[in-house]
Amino acid sequence: MKILLKILFIVFLVWVSIGAYLLNTDHEKAKIVMGLCVLYLSFIFMPIFIYFRYRDGKYKKYIINDDKLRNAFKQQGKG
Repeated sequence: MKILLKILFIVFLVWVSIGAYLLNTDHEKAKIVMGLCVLYLSFIFMPIFIYFRYRDGKYKKYIINDDKLRNAFKQQGKG
């Protein structure tokens, strides 16, 4: 999965650089290329990246719940 993400990211970088080159040369299809690049980033790369990143429950330490809030307020009162 990690290799797939690296390949997809390299494809994205190449695509953006080609789109930027086409925009600088005022090519007629430059906006279409950049628009497709944004769609690729939004609907292909990002969902795969988010799934890979948070599939093992790594996100749980970032969720604020009642226990974490109580502990934070207790720590603030001690300091």
